[in-house]
Amino acid sequence: MREVEDQQALVLSRVRTVEATTVPVSAALGRTLREPLRAAVDIPVFDNSAMDGFAVRFGDVAVATADAPVELTVVADLPAGTDDDPALGPGEAARIMTGAPVPGAADAIVPFEGTAGGLADSLGRIRVVQPPRAAGVHIRRRGEDLVVGDLVLDTGIELGPLQLAAAAAAGIADATVSRMPRVAVVSTGSELVTPGAPLRRGQIPESNSELLAGLAATAGAEVVLRMSVPDDGDGVLRAVADAEALGADALVFSGGVSAGAYEPVKRSLGGDMEFTSVAMQPGKPQGFGATPGGMLLFGLPGNPVSAAVSFEVFVRPALLAMAGRAQLHRPRISLPAATSWRTPPARRQYLPAAIDRTDPAAWTVRPATRGGSGSHLAGGLGLAEAYAVVAADVDAVSTGDPVEVMLLT
Repeated sequence: MREVEDQQALVLSRVRTVEATTVPVSAALGRTLREPLRAAVDIPVFDNSAMDGFAVRFGDVAVATADAPVELTVVADLPAGTDDDPALGPGEAARIMTGAPVPGAADAIVPFEGTAGGLADSLGRIRVVQPPRAAGVHIRRRGEDLVVGDLVLDTGIELGPLQLAAAAAAGIADATVSRMPRVAVVSTGSELVTPGAPLRRGQIPESNSELLAGLAATAGAEVVLRMSVPDDGDGVLRAVADAEALGADALVFSGGVSAGAYEPVKRSLGGDMEFTSVAMQPGKPQGFGATPGGMLLFGLPGNPVSAAVSFEVFVRPALLAMAGRAQLHRPRISLPAATSWRTPPARRQYLPAAIDRTDPAAWTVRPATRGGSGSHLAGGLGLAEAYAVVAADVDAVSTGDPVEVMLLT
């Protein structure tokens, strides 16, 4: 059997990065950044107040106490958004709100809580009873986070809400990102029927296209085709033609790749795909190749857990590589096992798992269902939030053993 890493290397060696496009930052959610983003403005853009209160000359209020307050005359009122820059003479202050520009003559902010009257008595004359600790206190200085030209975000990252907010705050209007890889998803099997349809003997609801289309979408891909084909006929070849006509970068089949008598993917695409056994459980039978035009062809096992694991191990990294992502693999942590379970001989196990977070300081991991890693246990996938990854040379997992955990969320 081929090692998992060898199959991954084969897949990644055939990946071609998709073209880049420039879009508004507001339209870049979930996309992969292809060119660095640099600040177009300073952050903060100007010296501004970190508190609601009064802009003052520190020397005027440094000795103020509750027993000996310092009185100041309020000569200006500065809401956020104002462009006023009032002059402040000795004994003068400006009422100022959070985010408003600090007058050039001021070098400290007295919060409302540091005055005798607070907001209720904040115009006219005020009495400072608690001065700031030093000059500069409660002032956010221009450029203390970033200055124009600083690197905000580097290439190869996914643009999530926090990243887009950082770009917007830095005055960046557009981002150069990868277009979304286009993926076709095809389930094979004469036994498959639409979920909710009446079932006759031998039929099952088709779920793999829902699974794989969702996984592709969460990997940043655009699903351009989703269909099921029977085991007989030319459905596989028609699916390939349809996917290529839609400009798909990858076509993911589920089913039809094993050693049975009715394997339509293997029968129809033996010239374009290699079919092999990989030392993993579930997911041992794998098919991979490409059309003459370069569309990648993935043949995953038909059992739902096998398809889910195979996508995570082989398809998802390929889609991320297509987009130019710097990090291709899920994060992993080590957790103690909450229970014991069996492992397959000579194969790496990917066990759908749940994490017990009852004690925030002592997380544990356990199988998501009592059926363990049975490849047919589609219902148990709904409880999985991770895969427990157990090395091929481990005979069994015992309670308390450290386990490598691939996080899915």
